[in-house]
Amino acid sequence: MMETRWAYMIHLFAWAGPILLLQLGLLVHHFRSRSGAVLRAVIPPALVVGTYLAVADHLAIRSGIWNFGEGRHLGVYVAAVPLEEILFFLMTSLMVSLGLTLFTALLSRREARVP
Repeated sequence: MMETRWAYMIHLFAWAGPILLLQLGLLVHHFRSRSGAVLRAVIPPALVVGTYLAVADHLAIRSGIWNFGEGRHLGVYVAAVPLEEILFFLMTSLMVSLGLTLFTALLSRREARVP
């Protein structure tokens, strides 16, 4: 068990970073010249959902439903929410958005091959 204030950030980037890099690589490979347009379509909804979840987390923390143990995160807060928790919501929302985009692209590609 990691006993450091960097623990949350290290674990977050260790599990989400490779998946996001893989998804971005697949997206650029599949969409090539349109990858910028696809990212501009995918990122805003992920940011909206991530922000919504961070606001819900803020309300839960303020009302005492849950809290975060001291010493396992950097201690940087946006309102009542630790920075790492906000990044978690944004990164997971982005992974879902990219995953759905890639899955849809895979299905459309498969349908195009069916006679």
